[in-house]
Amino acid sequence: MLITFQLALFALIGVSFLMVVGVPVILASPEGWVRSKNIVFSGALVWISLVFLVGLLNSFVV
Repeated sequence: MLITFQLALFALIGVSFLMVVGVPVILASPEGWVRSKNIVFSGALVWISLVFLVGLLNSFVV
């Protein structure tokens, strides 16, 4: 269970880093929001899912 928690946490950190870097780049590019809003929404959904997964797994690890 500890390995699963650690992998989910590292995935959350990776997705967070990608969102922090990627979203401003997408919004700064011309026509970026129109072409890439589905990617931003998908990334946000993955991030929220990982937050809940890490919280759930944390209750089993601690």
